[in-house]
Amino acid sequence: MYARMLQKPKSSILLLGPRGTGKSTWIRRHFGDAVSYDLLDTRESIRLERSPHLLFSEVQTLKPGSWVVLDEVQKVPALLDEVHRLIESRELHFILCGSSARKLKHTGVNLLAGRAIVTHLFPLTSAELEQDFNIDQTLIYGTLPMAVTGEDPEGFLTSYAGTYLNEEIRAEALTRNVGSFSRFLEIAARQNGQVTNVSNIAREAAVARTTVQNYFEILIDTLIGYWVTPWKLKRSTKQITHPKFYLFDTGVARALTGRLPYPPTQEELGPLFENMLFNEIKAYLAYNKLHYKLYFWRNYDGMEVDLLCETKDGFIAIEIKAVYEWQKRFNRGLKRIQTELSTKEVTCYGIYLGQRPANFDNINILPAVQFLKMLWDGNIIC
Repeated sequence: MYARMLQKPKSSILLLGPRGTGKSTWIRRHFGDAVSYDLLDTRESIRLERSPHLLFSEVQTLKPGSWVVLDEVQKVPALLDEVHRLIESRELHFILCGSSARKLKHTGVNLLAGRAIVTHLFPLTSAELEQDFNIDQTLIYGTLPMAVTGEDPEGFLTSYAGTYLNEEIRAEALTRNVGSFSRFLEIAARQNGQVTNVSNIAREAAVARTTVQNYFEILIDTLIGYWVTPWKLKRSTKQITHPKFYLFDTGVARALTGRLPYPPTQEELGPLFENMLFNEIKAYLAYNKLHYKLYFWRNYDGMEVDLLCETKDGFIAIEIKAVYEWQKRFNRGLKRIQTELSTKEVTCYGIYLGQRPANFDNINILPAVQFLKMLWDGNIIC
């Protein structure tokens, strides 16, 4: 079992994360003695959905400061009223665990009004895997715990993609047409980490543009992916305005495209490498409670920067190349962003698959493993 970066909280949290990231394992490790409700148990969820007040009756005698776990709380959102009452009147602490934010978002998670801090659990990171971290394996199979520790990662990930459609999409009735959603899902996965044109995807998936927009909302709400918006410079430079979409795990991305049995092509490798680094940086920011947003930047003359992060000390600009030899021409976007943000502090990094660090034109070129070590040591973003 790998030690997770997510620390035991001191007060109530809403713990969100896709299925299979290890939420239940983390809860058992830190809250093994807590009163627990598993809402994946159909009998339990039906019982509490019919009579949400039973939760209050059953735990109100616990001592103040005691912990209560509601696993898959999105199954019975009405329980949030009772949770609110118990936090206020009985001073109980809750772990509200969920693999989808869709129902919670539409049925009142805001009723908690900050009494449960939204917290995320991600797939395993390089810092958690330590010496077991292998970039090649991560690009192929991702870092969901069962994909890392199981004997058949390919079989697990194939099953995971099917389980997502069956349990999250069909069971929650998130869309009436599972067939068209499945078709969309494969197309979206093929464009993972690339600028997203909703109209083009709609045309390829043979569905309406508004339907594709709704499908992307489903992916966001079920925690399968994230939008990254383009950074907009204050001055009127003509820039790309479409966002990028990243899936939460490279192994799941490959499973959804049907590419798991094959080694990644060079065309696949670039987006997968960028996706892996994006997910690591996003996890680092979340676990360290750094509320910085990640952007990318691209203008119409082809200049781009893969990731841009504004911190309290200035900007971090990152260019990512799935190559084993860094070339100076890769620095063009970074040099341009230095010019565009000339009045601000900009620290630039080029990340690649090679072995040797270098510095060209005040741009730090780092092997991916070294960059990730520096990131988790707090030497990149703080």
